[in-house]
Amino acid sequence: MVGMDNRSEVREFLMSRRARITPQQAGIEAFGIRRRVTGLRRDEVARLAGVSVDYYIRLERGNLSGVSDSVLESIAGALNLDQAELDHLYDLARTANRGGRTKAKKAVRPLDPALQYFLDSITGAPALISNNRMDVVAANALGYAMYFDLFRSTAGPANHSRFIFLDPRGRDFYPDWNRAANTNVEILRRHAGRFPHDKAIAELVGELSMRSEEFRTLWAAHNVRRHRSGMKNFQHPVVGPLELTYQQLELDEDTGLHVTVYPAVPGSASEEGLKLLASWAATENVIEKATASTR
Repeated sequence: MVGMDNRSEVREFLMSRRARITPQQAGIEAFGIRRRVTGLRRDEVARLAGVSVDYYIRLERGNLSGVSDSVLESIAGALNLDQAELDHLYDLARTANRGGRTKAKKAVRPLDPALQYFLDSITGAPALISNNRMDVVAANALGYAMYFDLFRSTAGPANHSRFIFLDPRGRDFYPDWNRAANTNVEILRRHAGRFPHDKAIAELVGELSMRSEEFRTLWAAHNVRRHRSGMKNFQHPVVGPLELTYQQLELDEDTGLHVTVYPAVPGSASEEGLKLLASWAATENVIEKATASTR
């Protein structure tokens, strides 16, 4: 699997969005009409979007070349796309309009030491830097401690997707594993749309598709997600349950690097849990043990 087939991605994404909307949700009277599809028909989407049926069929066959932003927004409105889905549609259109050409890719270079200093300055919450392939490329002390099993995962290098789908400890770490799995795939699908010619993303998707039926099923759903803030629950093997907020910021648009910080609510049991985690990290030399396999 070397890259993403843009036409197939467009076709399957639009078809999956059309299939999930009922006529009632779209405000279409369908009483007494025998329907062969569970969602909207192509002609209904075309009518809602204000385009011809032939034109919409062309789009759903995977041809987004030359499509204007206003048409994309009209299609998004007809299909009730959220912002992440609209962004994904724009990404697919940009790829189509480049005719398969890729932007000049920056050479992979070592992480800027200043970013590690930045992480190390965060002492009260776990903090990680990840890339668009779901690899964890840096962490602070609490980050290494919280994701200790991920860094020492038998599934391979520190990678969120491999840990969730291929390492049994991932199922214990996330109390709501189904939610974690869905979220992970939706984020990875979003990255794949932004970086359609990234060989490493394509290889990761291929590997997980071969090794995990659950991943394969979720990937086929074509769901996408923005991942910027919220609340997550973890079951740490040493300190037990942690309920942490998270904030994610993009560091480099070209490489997909982003930092995620997991602070606890002040005065909560999870704040005490993080203090216990920090103590464990200091006494057990967690950073050295977590990074030993990467040297």
